[in-house]
Amino acid sequence: MMAALVLLTSATMQGQLKREYSKTTTASPVFSTTASPDIPTSVTFAGEKISFDRLDMAERLDRELTGIIYGQTTTELCFKRANRYFPALARILKEQGVPLDFLYLAVTESSMDYNAYSSAKAAGMWQLLAGTARDYDLEVTDDVDERYDPEKSTVAACKYLKAAFKKYGHWPTVAASYNAGMGRISGELTKQKVENSFDLYLVQETSRYVFRIIAYKLVMESPKRYGYRFSRKNLWQPVGYTVVEVTGPVASWVDWAKAKGITYAQLREANPWIRSTKLTNAGGKTYKVRIPKHNDLYRSKRTFTVYNKEWVVD
Repeated sequence: MMAALVLLTSATMQGQLKREYSKTTTASPVFSTTASPDIPTSVTFAGEKISFDRLDMAERLDRELTGIIYGQTTTELCFKRANRYFPALARILKEQGVPLDFLYLAVTESSMDYNAYSSAKAAGMWQLLAGTARDYDLEVTDDVDERYDPEKSTVAACKYLKAAFKKYGHWPTVAASYNAGMGRISGELTKQKVENSFDLYLVQETSRYVFRIIAYKLVMESPKRYGYRFSRKNLWQPVGYTVVEVTGPVASWVDWAKAKGITYAQLREANPWIRSTKLTNAGGKTYKVRIPKHNDLYRSKRTFTVYNKEWVVD
């Protein structure tokens, strides 16, 4: 009798579960509305008008634009970091004679994270390899790695970009060479008998690279069109600094920072090129060390600025 009761109860429960499952699977699901981005007929990048009438060109831009629009976490952080760093980086690009659209190359390389480090051992916002960094006058040692310095690494990147422009005379091809190297791009242009990188068959990473830069330009120049809206207080703010010159060794950056009225963590945040708790400096080189201004470190004591007024709704 007990066994029969158990079987009856089990059968009843199974029937109920089947009915509940049927309800959940036959009901119409509710999804958030999404929109596919319109692909422009052309985009101006670094003074070059690029047509997207060709099917493959439009589809390659569509792929990157869709990924950026719906990769909200990374894209929002790009805006927030850019508000802090674009003012200084834009000034350097202007001084160096490099088009401002190359700001979006830095976004593509690192999502504007000065501390980015890749599996290929490229470092900093501009993702420079150690050898390339040294070729363009950056110091890379155990104590000091200037690839992590947003401003010094920008100068080095500009030197590379200008050298590539002398070779190609076409800024989008310059951008492709930043990813693949001038040797690879030059060799492929010759082998494939074309004049610029848009007509090259390349590995996926490089093939997508310039389109990703252009997609970031579209989104970051017109964020509201793509669903991104910020208050100015959402955006990370530039931090002002006083500069102290260091011409000798530093036995302990921890003690040095404390003597300047800041923490070691604040020192490293302001000077990401410092890569050790000490500075050997056997050659007596002069280093410019930034000390963050006190009021800029507190939300209640600072003013909030915006790099691009299109980024904010207030």
